[in-house]
Amino acid sequence: MNTANTIILATSNAGKIRELATALHTYGLQVIGLSAFPDLEPVEETGITFEENALLKAHAVSKATGLVSIADDSGLEVDALHGAPGVHSARFSDDMEFLPHETKDQRNMRKLLATMHNIPEGKRHCRFVCAMAAAKPSGEHLVLRGTWEGQVLTAMRGTNGFGYDPVFFDAQYNKSAAELTLEEKNARSHRGNALRALLAQWNTFYNKS
Repeated sequence: MNTANTIILATSNAGKIRELATALHTYGLQVIGLSAFPDLEPVEETGITFEENALLKAHAVSKATGLVSIADDSGLEVDALHGAPGVHSARFSDDMEFLPHETKDQRNMRKLLATMHNIPEGKRHCRFVCAMAAAKPSGEHLVLRGTWEGQVLTAMRGTNGFGYDPVFFDAQYNKSAAELTLEEKNARSHRGNALRALLAQWNTFYNKS
């Protein structure tokens, strides 16, 4: 492995790696995920904000691997639920049993739709939030935020994407996030917006001694 131009994404989520790798490749960077270091201990996300969790992961993975690391923490904030599930988005339905053949993402969406079953269309505003952090083994870091405004649908739509994409409606495209192509999603998404903010400062950060 040529560590001089290798960046590790602090995730095993294939969807996240796919979304981020294309943009980073344009900087001449080799992008790998946590699967390249199977013995790494999972990083406990103890922060109370997306930024804190992203930095925790980026610092821990960079220190353990000796590589520049990029991590994100992202989730869905629903206004009618006072910002929930928020930083607990991935664990939102941990108090529920799985249905047969149900994935964790599907269980999370099932709980969200059930929780919001009596909330009318005009009061279903939400946003995806992504905090993206880059960290060097030296401890130097950079963290940026991106958001994507939308509405919570009343039923799942589409098969692309991951997470809450099938219940997130984007008014500009008149589609759910799971009905968008990867190119369309990257142009609008919270993660795409956070990545663009990060890349705007990337050369200064990455090349700084």
